[in-house]
Amino acid sequence: MTLVGERYADFGPTLAAEKLAERDGLRVSRETLRSWMVEAGLWLSRKQRRTFHQPRLRREAYGELVQIDGSDHRWFEDRGAPCSLLVFVDDATGKVMQLRFVRSESAFTYFEALALHLARHGAPIAFYSDKHSVFRVAKKDARGGQGMTQFGRALSELNIEILCANSSLAGINDMEAGNVFLPGFVEDYNARFAIIPARPDDLHRPLNLAPDRLSEILCKREQRYVGAQLTFSFERQRIMLEETKVTRGLVGRYVETYAYADGRLDVRWKGHSLPYAVFDKDQRVTHAAITENKRLGDVLAYIKERQDQQDKPNVKTNSEKVGYVKRGRKPGPRTDFMNDPAVIARREKAQARLEAAE
Repeated sequence: MTLVGERYADFGPTLAAEKLAERDGLRVSRETLRSWMVEAGLWLSRKQRRTFHQPRLRREAYGELVQIDGSDHRWFEDRGAPCSLLVFVDDATGKVMQLRFVRSESAFTYFEALALHLARHGAPIAFYSDKHSVFRVAKKDARGGQGMTQFGRALSELNIEILCANSSLAGINDMEAGNVFLPGFVEDYNARFAIIPARPDDLHRPLNLAPDRLSEILCKREQRYVGAQLTFSFERQRIMLEETKVTRGLVGRYVETYAYADGRLDVRWKGHSLPYAVFDKDQRVTHAAITENKRLGDVLAYIKERQDQQDKPNVKTNSEKVGYVKRGRKPGPRTDFMNDPAVIARREKAQARLEAAE
């Protein structure tokens, strides 16, 4: 039990019994180990763990529904940094389709895992996930994205539906070594736990996509408004389009940005890539930016404008400091316009003109 507490405290009795026999040469039945773990406070009995869930039957065919999830954990204990393990499991068979260690659950890490899954198995009918922000837009009034996340947009283009509804590794210290270990683990797991589905069909579909087309889908795509100086904002940077026959007509229009996991950024208009220069958050020209003489005036004017905004002191009046909000009228008693001499005089003149006309 000391060994279980040190190495397998977060295992269930069945898995802990397997690992004790496999790694430590200690054989004990899972039921005996279960009772010992309950007494030691390392495992809750079924009654203590009892929860009520609406039952859901497995899907009938392989590739009809693939469950995806990620688990943040110190997978390598103190030997390496914490990371996330992404898991793809076929619902009909219980077969592990893919395991992969990544830095964290993000759109790009799921893009990477999705690309590997599509290459190995093809496209399933649907993915089933939790309500992580990678899969679901939490805010109903979120701006942009047409009400879907980047991962959801990519699945839509691939014609795949998205439905939203811990153990340590011995001898492994980092994600790279962990990813080398996982294929053997998947093979062993599937050999022991995968089942035969109700239908023999494989509903995975071939993609029939060019590799470049898939990379364009598995990226972050957004629309950006082009200002009067052919510039727009992107992730705390300022992008300035190079002046060409095409870009001259883009002022007041929207271009599309393609951001890739390796840091590349492509700016497009109607599918055509546009040349551009990048300014960092302090609005300094990067080493890669080359500005032609005819654009130098616009560039310097923009830099000057930004510098003026940053250098201008933000001095608050006493009213602003105490939170005074202008109400739309002057303080004090309101003017009685009905007894205002000027108003009375104008009213009398108008009345006299009417009487003369009559």
